[in-house]
Amino acid sequence: MNRYAFAAATAAALVAVTGGIAAAPAIFAQGAPQVPGVQDPARVTAGTYALDAGHTLVGWEVSHFGFNDYLGLFGNITGTMTMDPANIEAAKVEVMVPIAEVSVASAGLKDHLLRPGKDGGAPDFFGPTPGMATFTSTKVVKTGDMTADVTGTLTMNGKSAPVTLTTEFVGAGANPFNKKDTVGFHARTTIDRTQWGVNYGAPFVGKDVTLTISAAFEKQ
Repeated sequence: MNRYAFAAATAAALVAVTGGIAAAPAIFAQGAPQVPGVQDPARVTAGTYALDAGHTLVGWEVSHFGFNDYLGLFGNITGTMTMDPANIEAAKVEVMVPIAEVSVASAGLKDHLLRPGKDGGAPDFFGPTPGMATFTSTKVVKTGDMTADVTGTLTMNGKSAPVTLTTEFVGAGANPFNKKDTVGFHARTTIDRTQWGVNYGAPFVGKDVTLTISAAFEKQ
């Protein structure tokens, strides 16, 4: 069996498991290996976009006693973006991250992150009802053909402070399943968690938290 036949057979098996080959989009057809998303700004159209909550993630990384870094993840993120590729610096973004749905490998750590404070006091981290962290953009500065700095206000744990995201345009195209025009970005920033009142363990557990964002927006 050559590699094309093997790929087609594998795709057919996967589609059959998930509901039948008739549901498979053309992307899985033999001889059609094109990736739907391409890093081509000409593919981006002006309008209002909504975050694809199923494929948008915020990862975080913090030093653990200086020995190594601990990693966590936020999902089920919602938000909107309005943009015109002819005027990137006028773009507006609003994002909402459900802190209570934080994912970590350690059940004990998740319990600690969401644990109430002792004897009615303040929690060590977020407490059991932390609500949403929100980011609302205030300025976009184009830094290259595929990059921009997006500055905004991050509100979390009842406190607000400015944050700048170093952002890269990754790709645009039509989602092969729902046919929606989709635009994707990667972004990165480092924040001092104590600015948002998350002081527990500092500086033994690092104050600086690196956020790595992978976001897909679908046109509405």
